[in-house]
Formats: sequence, C-alpha cells, structure tokens
Amino acid sequence: MDMSESGRMGLRGTLRRDEPMAKHVSWRAGGRARMFYQPADVADLCEFLRTLDPAEPVLFVGLGSNLLVRDAGFPGAVVFTHHALTGIGADPAQRDELGFRAGAGVPAPHLARFVAKHGAAGAEWMAGVPGTVGGALAMNAGCYGGETWNHVVTVETVDRGGVLHRRAPSDYETGYRHARLRSGAEEWFVSAVFAFEPGDEAQAMARMRALLSRRVATQPLNQPNAGSVFRNPPGDHAARLIESCGLKGFTIGGAQVSPRHANFIVNLGTATAKDIEAVVDHVQATVLAKTGIELIREVRIIGEKT
Repeated sequence: MDMSESGRMGLRGTLRRDEPMAKHVSWRAGGRARMFYQPADVADLCEFLRTLDPAEPVLFVGLGSNLLVRDAGFPGAVVFTHHALTGIGADPAQRDELGFRAGAGVPAPHLARFVAKHGAAGAEWMAGVPGTVGGALAMNAGCYGGETWNHVVTVETVDRGGVLHRRAPSDYETGYRHARLRSGAEEWFVSAVFAFEPGDEAQAMARMRALLSRRVATQPLNQPNAGSVFRNPPGDHAARLIESCGLKGFTIGGAQVSPRHANFIVNLGTATAKDIEAVVDHVQATVLAKTGIELIREVRIIGEKT
C-alpha cells in the first residue's frame, strides 16, 4: 500500500502497511509496523488521525534514535514526522531572549545551527542530540549541561481526534529525561517555540564543533546504536557503573555493550531486537546485583515479545 491508498482515503501523505521499522530506527533492528504514515503536513496529519479507530495504538517516530520495536512488530499506526513536520523560523522575541519556532520533525542539530546562525546562544548542546525536536520534547533530551524544556516557551500538540492544542510549559510535568502532560491526555508534539539568549555566531559554532569532536572521540558513532541506553542515576553515571561491573564488550547474538562507551549498546550487524533487549536486561540485572542500583532505561522498547 502506498500513496494511492492514502489518496483514496482523502489523505495527501504516504501510507504503507507492514513497514519494516528497522529502516526507521537507529539500531537498524526490530519488527514491522502494521501501518506506517508519513503526513504531507500538519493538516494532513490531523486528517489521518481522524481516520483511525479510537482503539488503534499510535506511535510517533522522528529519527528513531531512542526506540526499539520488538521483532513481533508494532500492532498499530506509526506516524513518521521526519521530513514531514518540518520548518524552522524566527519567532517574536521573548523578553530579552530570541525566539525560534521548529516543527517536531526537525532534527535537533538543525535547530542548533539555525539558532547560532541567527544570533543566539545556548542551543549548542542540541548539536549532540541524535533525534528530532519532537523526540527531544517528549523525553526532555539533554547533554553537555543543556535540557530541552529549559528553553520551551510554548508547544503545539495534536490529540487522537486530530485537534490541535497550544500548551504552556506549566501544562507539563518535566524532569530528567521526562515530560508528561499533567492532565494525562494523549497528545503528540507538532511544533514548539524556544527562547535563547543573544550570542555570537562564531563562538556558538566553535562550541558546537568542540562538542561534536568530543562526541566522535567517546561514542561508537560508526555502529548502529540508540545513544545512551540508561539514565544516569543521581550522583553517578550509568556508564561508570556498567564498566565497573565488567560489562564492556558483553555480547548476545549481534548486540554488544560498546567497548568504547559502556552506556551504548551497538548492533554488530546481525542483531535482532531480541538480542538488544537481552543485553539491556542483562546489564540492568548485573548492575543491580553488584551495586544495588537499579538502572532506568532511557530508550523506549515497544511491541510484543516473541
């Protein structure tokens, strides 16, 4: 099924059935989605959501850099935002700061460079986030001292009925790698307005280059991975705990705890989602048994176990 089916449904995007999600997640492993839709724009997204059965599971995916779909697949509809919910632009100034609007499908590094090139500073850390704006909002992504929701002015969301909403940061409960509507409503991010302080473009670009150099030197970027697998526990680092348990290089099937960075699990080329999840589970169990600390997953694992 492709655009011809979506056209018959009155949609303008691309609709596919039984889509291999390994093509759309950074681990390059996992099962299929029963339905996969890439909307043409926000209005088309709203129309697509209105066509779904109220009981249909829905998953929004950007770059798939924080996601594993189990080998049995996802029995619902995946909405692919990358190359769909796009657009970056300046927004009216927020007091003494500069405002920027970005679609949920925009890669976070693109926003970081746009902010720097338009005279603002404070977004440089986003160059190290391997996901989209929508993903960064959903998990309050952060690195190198920055966090997404520290800069949010307002967000636009869509609900299951295809109705758009404008939300303030006060509508959300946010914390370390966590963001949730206080109302508990099921809504997904469409776009956001961010505020950053005025700054110097050359200095901001230099800071981004330095951060990216550090990332290249310390992370296994030449192998499929999902970034940091576990959250850092209070006062410690997941990577240190995992390494202290002798788990660097631990392998099941085609999945391995990276010898370069212990909080990364890499696909050696043949990993299944089952292999990756087995390594995740083993790391959690071993660290708990040896240190008494329970590591919390930062990555999302969905679908039925085989």
